[in-house]
Amino acid sequence: MGRAVKRSRRAPKGGRDAVVIEIVELVEAARRRAARSVNAVMTAAYWSIGRRIVLEEQQGARRAGYGDELIEHLARRLTKQFGRGFGTTNLKQMRTFYLAYSTIRQTASDQLGAGAEGQIRQTVSDEFDALGSIAAGLPLPWSHYVKLIGLKNELARRFYEAEALRGGWTVRQLDRQINTQFYERTMLSRNKRAMLIKGQAPKAEDGLTAEDEIKDPFVLEFLGLKDEYSESDLEDALIHDLETFLLELGSDFAFVGRQRRLRIGDHWFKIDLLFFHRGLRCLVVIDLKLGEFGHADAGQMNLYLNYAKEHWTVAGENPPVGLILCSAKDEAIVKYALAGIQSKVLAAEYRTALPAEKVLAEHVEQVRLSLAGRAVTTKPSRRDSR
Repeated sequence: MGRAVKRSRRAPKGGRDAVVIEIVELVEAARRRAARSVNAVMTAAYWSIGRRIVLEEQQGARRAGYGDELIEHLARRLTKQFGRGFGTTNLKQMRTFYLAYSTIRQTASDQLGAGAEGQIRQTVSDEFDALGSIAAGLPLPWSHYVKLIGLKNELARRFYEAEALRGGWTVRQLDRQINTQFYERTMLSRNKRAMLIKGQAPKAEDGLTAEDEIKDPFVLEFLGLKDEYSESDLEDALIHDLETFLLELGSDFAFVGRQRRLRIGDHWFKIDLLFFHRGLRCLVVIDLKLGEFGHADAGQMNLYLNYAKEHWTVAGENPPVGLILCSAKDEAIVKYALAGIQSKVLAAEYRTALPAEKVLAEHVEQVRLSLAGRAVTTKPSRRDSR
């Protein structure tokens, strides 16, 4: 009798699987909503910051160059307080954002007193209470507005904004449509309806997972969160092992950072490892690729090196050097990027002081094979998985 009761309490396997699927969908939906809630508050806050900058600039309009001076001052103070999300580029975008969307203050004017003389400065609580009204007039995420305010044609900006709202475009889909001149092509088309219908159809590369939305670099910057995650266990293990390997080569390599993000224009990039070579007095930018080496990898590294030279190199240091490591299925390839080193003597010195490409490639391959073997030996048997 007891055995029969025990069987009756056990849910069918199909039922358990259905519950798992439902919970997964619930968690993913909740994560998306949480990310979008943060994004809405962030976008409203950036609009309000832009408004304060514009109003302050108007107060000091009589002084030449006051606007640029104000931005630089705010960038120094806010970056020190909140981090890299409040640099000069970001603050200028907030100002541009407010100027492009200043009409939404019709919905928030009662709380902000934006049009009333002598009510330029409000208390922080008043400003915070108004964020909900501001967010209601700015329904897209901040990443979308960054793309939109870069458009000089106001009609194009309004078109893309309307279509993004209508179709629920991700920032990737919006970026693709802008880059392929969807607005211009639609205006020139004889069948605009067909163009609009076709344009709403997303492509595979347009999709964003719940994790993508949560780990949006703009959101991480706004919340002051560090972004030290990897795309896979293999990549993470290779980065950590390479870091240890280089440090064990001697005292020349000094660790600077891991998973260092940088922003070039409106695009985000991530450098896997950043070292400083004491002997060569230069930064070493390391980029790991899980796949075969291509010309695009070299071009991207040159982009990193130009950025590092302009923003991370200090007086007395030599130009940075790049190191590209590609871990494909059959072999590992390592390439140094020395194109930015104009002095042949200095380039030769770099090659002499740095570890040989062959040595690094062999080490990366050993690590890959070791990890692959470990994954096989630790794979649970069918009996264990029951």
